[in-house]
Amino acid sequence: MRSARHAGFFLVGILLSGCGLLDGGSADADSTSAAAALNTGGASLTLPVVGETVRRGDLILSVSATGTVRSEATAELKAETAGFISEVLVRPGDRVAKGQVLVRLDIKPLELALARAEANHRNAQARYRAEIEPDSVASGQAPSEARRAFARASSGLETSDVDLQEARYNLERAEVRAPFAGVIERVDVAVGTRITSGADIAELVDITNLRVEAHVLEHDIPLLKGGGVAEVRLAAMPDQPLEGRIAAVLPIVDSTDKSGTAVIRIRGDGKIRPGMYADIRLEANRLTDRIIVPARAVIERDGRPLVFRVEDGIAGWVYVNAGRSNGRETEILPDSVSGLIPLEPGDIVLIDGHLTLTHQAPVRLVARDETGN
Repeated sequence: MRSARHAGFFLVGILLSGCGLLDGGSADADSTSAAAALNTGGASLTLPVVGETVRRGDLILSVSATGTVRSEATAELKAETAGFISEVLVRPGDRVAKGQVLVRLDIKPLELALARAEANHRNAQARYRAEIEPDSVASGQAPSEARRAFARASSGLETSDVDLQEARYNLERAEVRAPFAGVIERVDVAVGTRITSGADIAELVDITNLRVEAHVLEHDIPLLKGGGVAEVRLAAMPDQPLEGRIAAVLPIVDSTDKSGTAVIRIRGDGKIRPGMYADIRLEANRLTDRIIVPARAVIERDGRPLVFRVEDGIAGWVYVNAGRSNGRETEILPDSVSGLIPLEPGDIVLIDGHLTLTHQAPVRLVARDETGN
């Protein structure tokens, strides 16, 4: 029966040197010799080796690229009205929610401006009625639209309408709010500062919705398509690969460095920052329903590819017909003579410490958590 364990097992292989089992020698004598060697620390050698399971699935052939993390949303927040800063409620590095108040202006001058606009509007309405009502009484008919338009203009009602809307708008904009959730990059104002409309207030960066702009060599661009899988490894976190999707392949190729751009969208976890450097592998082709082993499992003996499979406590080599590889995984093709694949999903093959291992070496499976690694 084949042993099928989870990927990532550590296997400890004990090579019995000089036992003579393969030469037809006595098994009992060799066992005695091996035990003596273990007790004396002589010819025995314990090799820590690592195994992973064979799987059935898709082999993704990929192209390599480098790129930079960018935020999907960066906002330069600006004042929409003039006034004095009364409160600054955030600092650089603060996380804020959508709609959160960041800065407040002194609203007293804005409230006075609104009261003045409301008073002017009431006066303009009175002048408008004073012009229209006599005409209505004299003629017994409602004034024409042309007469109403003239009266609105001559009374100043049209202008006062605009002034009132502007005063209300300015009061509403006395609070500067975050347009989306993110992190404050910088704050450009302080309490007591007088600002004008359009002045810089702060910069807000979304660190959750991110993209990676990958620079792809021009001869690899035709191999890419939207929706393909992308593996992103950040220089700051090389052991924590991120999976994303190719959102778009941009149309322009840079004539200087002969590269184009593929956009990969990823989800930030709070540790990833815009501007980080990344190594990227982009899906170029997908080979479906294949028997797949780690690329490191395939080695050569006498010019023939093989893997070490663990079965019933014995690590034995199995000659294979290795197909295409993406550098991390390799497909195993049917044998050219029998048409069969000598491996099955769930088989354990060695990926480390097996370069000098002999055929039919006794081994012991040890779970990874038992090794302390």
